[in-house]
Amino acid sequence: MPKYHNCKTIVDGIRFDSKKEAKRYLELKILEKAGVIKDLQRQVPYTLIDKSRYGKAIKYVADFVYYEDDKLVVEDVKGVLTPLYKLKKRLMAERFGIEVKET
Repeated sequence: MPKYHNCKTIVDGIRFDSKKEAKRYLELKILEKAGVIKDLQRQVPYTLIDKSRYGKAIKYVADFVYYEDDKLVVEDVKGVLTPLYKLKKRLMAERFGIEVKET
């Protein structure tokens, strides 16, 4: 049993970490087809702290990135808000000025 009780799911030949993430993907695909959003991307990495002599780079991988009304939206599908996720969310805001949308 996975730590957070998520169930890996495959949709359109794409493996998702949870049913909730797969469902959100289908919703976003419909919105993209309808022209409400554009340039939908999955699993987009952001480097929060570059590699240094203290260790490897620290990255955040967004579940979805797209444009809505010409505004960049970075979205993460979460069931559990872990302390590590909260820290990375804060670093996204501090470093890039991006507020991660949670669904």
